[in-house]
Amino acid sequence: VWYEIGAELKNIGSPVNVGKVDADIHTSFAKEFRVTDYPAIKLLKDDLKYTYRGPRTKDGILEFADRVSGPLVRSLPSQQVFQNVMSRHGVLFVYVGGPSDLKEKYISVAKEMIVHTYFFSAARNILPKTVTLEDYPAVAVFKDGTYFLYDEQQDGDLTSWINRERFLNYLPIDSYTLYAMGDTDKLVVLAVVEEKTPTKESIQYEEFQFGHMDGNEYINGLIMEEVSMPFIIVLNMSNDGYFLPPNKVETKDQLLKFIDGVLKGRIKSQGGNGFYQRFIRMAFNTKTTLTVSHRTC
Repeated sequence: VWYEIGAELKNIGSPVNVGKVDADIHTSFAKEFRVTDYPAIKLLKDDLKYTYRGPRTKDGILEFADRVSGPLVRSLPSQQVFQNVMSRHGVLFVYVGGPSDLKEKYISVAKEMIVHTYFFSAARNILPKTVTLEDYPAVAVFKDGTYFLYDEQQDGDLTSWINRERFLNYLPIDSYTLYAMGDTDKLVVLAVVEEKTPTKESIQYEEFQFGHMDGNEYINGLIMEEVSMPFIIVLNMSNDGYFLPPNKVETKDQLLKFIDGVLKGRIKSQGGNGFYQRFIRMAFNTKTTLTVSHRTC
């Protein structure tokens, strides 16, 4: 895959050059770039080092290279371009206005978070007519068929707000996405399912991120028991904690009651990332691996 990525980037005229380093031999290089996990994918731009943390797929890495190597903030010069970009991006961050302190903050955040999402700018008349700006200049995020405006007093600093809003309200979730959600300060309501396209309820909670995960392997390792699918769990990715429903969740009302219990503290968090929890989780995963290997043999 790595050689295919290099060839494709060259064919499309990308400014990104692809290389490979054996960190076991060049240990000083690994130390300089703070490499702790392998394989590690880094992109160097100007004086900055960007780390790719997404799935190790050709399309994922190519998109990362395109996003990070291009402009920090990309201009949307017309309504047609705006609509075209919206159709290609599930989440769209847009700065609206001219030079300002807010724009400088936006550019600064883009420099840090371009590894996660694209950043755009547009004039006021480029936005859809349904968009109403209470303040100007402004930062908006378009997603889930609507838009939200950044409010410093209500939302806090711009970096935190963008970090919280960079995911769709409901999406397919894998282990890479869960890892990325660790900094959003949101709890993750996760449906563990067998089917690829489960039905989703349109439930809106600012404190929660909704999604589904195919298969139960990750959750089995987290809670150290085998779960039956479909299964509902709320995850706190900042500390590997989780909340389990006291009863089986089969209806929307039961799901809402479970979520309300988590919010109001009636349902207590379990797990965590303390030394003891990490140790017994490692032991469980080792036992599971040996059991599967035995069955395979």
